[in-house]
Amino acid sequence: MDKVIENNARSFDTLIDRIIELKNPTVVGLDPKLDYVPEFIKDKCVEKYGANLKAAAAAIRKFNEKIIDEICDIVPAVKPQSAYYEMYGYYGVKTLYKTIEYAKSKGMYVILDGKRNDIGATMDAYSAAYLGETDVFGQGEVAFGADALTVNGYLGSDCINSTLNVINAGCGGIFVLVKTSNKSSGELQDRHLCDGKTIYETMGDMCEKWGSDTIGKYGYSAVGAVVGATYPQMLSKLRQRMPHTFFLVPGYGAQGGGAEGVAGGFDKNGLGAIVNSSRAVMCAYKKENCPEKDFALAARREAIRMRDDITAHIAM
Repeated sequence: MDKVIENNARSFDTLIDRIIELKNPTVVGLDPKLDYVPEFIKDKCVEKYGANLKAAAAAIRKFNEKIIDEICDIVPAVKPQSAYYEMYGYYGVKTLYKTIEYAKSKGMYVILDGKRNDIGATMDAYSAAYLGETDVFGQGEVAFGADALTVNGYLGSDCINSTLNVINAGCGGIFVLVKTSNKSSGELQDRHLCDGKTIYETMGDMCEKWGSDTIGKYGYSAVGAVVGATYPQMLSKLRQRMPHTFFLVPGYGAQGGGAEGVAGGFDKNGLGAIVNSSRAVMCAYKKENCPEKDFALAARREAIRMRDDITAHIAM
């Protein structure tokens, strides 16, 4: 029998509360290439630091903060992808930290898209770094402080259990890769096992099992799943198969997923999923061909358009 818990921090209750408050089940991915950043921001940073990694990371931080300022009252969450920061070395990692800190200061829920996993003590370290606390000279220190982390579950239960130890201490949630949005995902994930189930169905069943002791007030556990918008039939199928698993849905917009298709990821109350858009929001000013200085306002307009598009197809 599922065990219902009261502590919001152990589940996605805090995220769902914010979704309900804003009537918006979307998350903006902050995956900024330097090419996305307006020239006037880059020019100022280069003038200050030189044409180097430090200037690039500083420009991205400014870009992120301006977008967060414009969307924090309408979008419940952001999802920085760690690779887009790590490519700028330790300056970029600092920008990742500062982006998480800034978004949380604005009341936003932060999903760190790191797709981490490893065995034993290594996964313990990932979990402590991104979700929990790091033991430093006998006391706990928050390293990154994200609210949730994407993880690769294909190493098996022992790795996920390491993260569950952090979750059970009241530190956020995880989204496990189940059916990803990329074109070649079916090469492995759609293959059938000897029991007749596909690999992605098996992973979905494991998510339900892993999260069974962390069910929150909305009926969803602290173990979520990444299920792509680019495969709407599979998304709907998994929603029925995984009633206690909250979905992170990438692939909307630039990757081809549409609002009508993502509707299948939600439950009858219009909950159970959060839909991501990254490039379409960050680069909205380029699509609109508006002045560069209005890039954050263009991001806001696209975030509102996305919200209205999706909520027109679900019962919120």
